[in-house]
Amino acid sequence: MVYDLHLPAWKWPFYVVRHPLEGFEDLRWKKGYNIKVALVMILAFFLTTVAQARMTGFIFNSDFAKVFNIVPYFSSTILLFLVWVLANWSLCTLFNGEGTMKAIFCMSSYALFPYIASMIIYTVASNILLWRERGFLTFIVILGIAWSVVMMISGIKAIHQYSVPKTLLAIIFTLLAMVIILFIVVLLVALFQQIYIFFYTIYTELLYRFS
Repeated sequence: MVYDLHLPAWKWPFYVVRHPLEGFEDLRWKKGYNIKVALVMILAFFLTTVAQARMTGFIFNSDFAKVFNIVPYFSSTILLFLVWVLANWSLCTLFNGEGTMKAIFCMSSYALFPYIASMIIYTVASNILLWRERGFLTFIVILGIAWSVVMMISGIKAIHQYSVPKTLLAIIFTLLAMVIILFIVVLLVALFQQIYIFFYTIYTELLYRFS
């Protein structure tokens, strides 16, 4: 059921969190997708991941690294998200999906909202709670992940107008496509690295011979 909603762009993520089943249907028919809001959500996803790794209470943080390297956090958040969008858009064009890349991008970013909220709560609470209360933190994280998964499934179903089985199948194939894309990217990076080393070796050899 589509309700007569006239929400500003920034309110749509809050609406679909409360109504994941019909929220994305409303969002699709109202064309409420907003790139700026989606970018804010992706930035929040990245920042909360960094904050969770760096600011979690020392009692619960066993992987604290003295040297901060932003690349792994960027790769596991923004880069992985973009690969998801590309993989889903590529496959769903073959599966007769109706979603555009913009719709997939915005929907996927909105679906991250519960996970982002759970990471914020986890980071703050980890500096207050004791070790024996760690069950609360585990519950918060599991709840955030589970709710984001429900929203992602609902969003894919809504924007592509799939049935539930076809939605699940599309998600599985999207994950497989992500693995293939990442594998190809790793191969290309290794190839360009070898090419760079080859030409750099020739360059240094020529400098040595003619200097």
